[in-house]
Amino acid sequence: MRYLSTRDHDQTTTSFCDILLEGLAPDGGLYLPEQYPTIGAADLDRWRNLLNERGYAALAADVLTLFIDDIPAEDLKDICARAYCTPKFSEDDIVTVKHLEDDIYIGGLSYGPTAAFKDMAMQLLGELFEYELKRRNQVLNILGATSGDTGSSAEYAMRGRDGISVFMLTPRGRMTAFQQAQMFSIADPNVVNMAVDGVFDDCQDIVKDVSRDLQFKRTWSIGAVNSINWARLMAQIVYYICCWIRLTEQVDPSQRNTTAVSFAVPTGNFGDVCAGHVARTMGVPIDRLIVVTNENDVLNEFFTTGVYRVRSAEQTLATSSPSMDISKASNFERFIADLLGRDAARIDDLFGNQLTVEGYFDLSADPAFATVESEYGFLSGRSTHQDRLATIRTSWENSGIMVDPHTADGVKVARELTAGGTVTTPIICLETALPVKFADTIKEATGRLPDTPERFQGIEDLPRHVVDVPNDTQSVKDIIANTLTPQE
Repeated sequence: MRYLSTRDHDQTTTSFCDILLEGLAPDGGLYLPEQYPTIGAADLDRWRNLLNERGYAALAADVLTLFIDDIPAEDLKDICARAYCTPKFSEDDIVTVKHLEDDIYIGGLSYGPTAAFKDMAMQLLGELFEYELKRRNQVLNILGATSGDTGSSAEYAMRGRDGISVFMLTPRGRMTAFQQAQMFSIADPNVVNMAVDGVFDDCQDIVKDVSRDLQFKRTWSIGAVNSINWARLMAQIVYYICCWIRLTEQVDPSQRNTTAVSFAVPTGNFGDVCAGHVARTMGVPIDRLIVVTNENDVLNEFFTTGVYRVRSAEQTLATSSPSMDISKASNFERFIADLLGRDAARIDDLFGNQLTVEGYFDLSADPAFATVESEYGFLSGRSTHQDRLATIRTSWENSGIMVDPHTADGVKVARELTAGGTVTTPIICLETALPVKFADTIKEATGRLPDTPERFQGIEDLPRHVVDVPNDTQSVKDIIANTLTPQE
């Protein structure tokens, strides 16, 4: 299995472990497999047996061998076993599927150490990083950006690991008190939190600016944990397969492999739903991939009009589903690359030129756009503050299930699409996080605070470790350089 950049005109390929440590490609593009693996009924049957008999870690190891051929299979099994285990995850099954109402289900992804779905990929990434750095006798200094959950998930996955430091950028004042506390209460010397005077997209732009400075990147051994890193997205493919298996377990065995399900995916950076796109392309029986946004509806606008128009920091709203307060979806480039037949020159023009200069591109007249739903299965929808309050309240009152605001956005759109008959297959709404991370919104919706798991009791009262920085790439570089020792 070889990987190439979405913008590489020469189609230069590289190995998994090289792109694991690199993150963003040197040409500014994102890495993708040269070709996606193709699976069949035998693979689906084997994965079902692995999950049922040996658990999620065994399933993950088997799936990942399709994408990783430069780590021995036995080592990969050990890596997955360390990543997906209890008590690191509070649920033995690691991933669950629970019935909410009618043909709508919740894919439980928030049993990890930071109570967010980001743990599903980040715990694996931590193990992969540590393994490969030891093999190479190298160090890695991770620079990341977070709109809420990626940061704490990365820090919990990387803290205390040999040869790894984490520098995490957050949009100052744009996360909930609980999200801030999870990150800023970490006192480990290998974790540096920086609060940027801007929005998430500004933080993400700084990370990309640093990654494009190849000399700085080499000098300070800079790597990425944001979903620009292919390994993050690869890890997420596994839970789509797991959710499909769990939901079809009661189907007649002769019909299981032809029984499709749909997924409603709250997303801002397009990584979570892009993993579903890869799974569907591989051959996992997925009917519809429903892109769900909040008031920052850049992605919904594209899927309904064909126009991808990023917003400025001033136009990016602060909402009650803050992890989706994103107006520049980094992973979107991967899907557009597939949509346009891996035309690297065109991708480079769209994302490297048009988007930078004009702030938008328009594919509405391109024949490829007509295939977004028919060939790729994509639909989309949006939700507002009042929508998510109503959804949280009715889910709690009618089903006794409390969902976080982002998951509520997914449920709201799923309800619309099933009620209107647009989607006729069961819909799994992928969970974003536990409600405790968004207590104010939960209380506004239900009149009560969400339960706080014992491991998080008192976290908001702990001392904070965070540095305020201006919205400026050089200031971030200076902090990194003043903290680290240059690498040869």
